[in-house]
Amino acid sequence: MSDKIFYPAAGAVALLLIVLSFVWPQGQGLRSPPPFGHTVELPDYYRMVKARDARRAKEAREKEDARVKAAAAASSVAAKLR
Repeated sequence: MSDKIFYPAAGAVALLLIVLSFVWPQGQGLRSPPPFGHTVELPDYYRMVKARDARRAKEAREKEDARVKAAAAASSVAAKLR
């Protein structure tokens, strides 16, 4: 085969493989990041853990607020009884 045909053809194949690597699915079922593929999303387990931690933090804040309000109400009742 002539070098004038082989090397340009090999270069074109190499270029096509590089372009294909940008849009081919990545490991663990994830797609390439934009602009070549879809946005990367965390697996469901990590989203669940993040949501659970946020919910627990919110519940702790609400519990602390309720405790502070109850203490304030108790002190105001004690002040009125004096």
